[in-house]
Amino acid sequence: MPMPALPARVSPSAITDAALLLWMALPARCGRVSVQQLLRALGWSPYHRLDIETRHGMIIICSANDGLHQVGSRGDLPLPANARHMCRIEPGQPVLLAAIVAHDLLVVHPVSTVVRLLADLHTHLAGGDNDR
Repeated sequence: MPMPALPARVSPSAITDAALLLWMALPARCGRVSVQQLLRALGWSPYHRLDIETRHGMIIICSANDGLHQVGSRGDLPLPANARHMCRIEPGQPVLLAAIVAHDLLVVHPVSTVVRLLADLHTHLAGGDNDR
């Protein structure tokens, strides 16, 4: 079964607290993260089956009846080693998780991506570019 499409681009003003939930986590050495609040919002209980793939430097996780992965018994989420490697998620570095509840998706962003986006934004705000 193919992964669901990422949601269409929406205006930032259209995103509400209920539509997009964010959480920072530090993966354990085995690659699992504890994100029980996001899992509850998505309705993913322990042993819930998941598909996990990488796209554009992010890990995309969605529900799948025949998924190869599952939510752990303690409500932890697996981030497979090959996916972490492909997304350059290094041991000891936090990740930003974004739950898109209406689409039953969880997106894992490496901290390096978040830092780059914020640096670009702050450079723009500080007048460091010519696009004012």
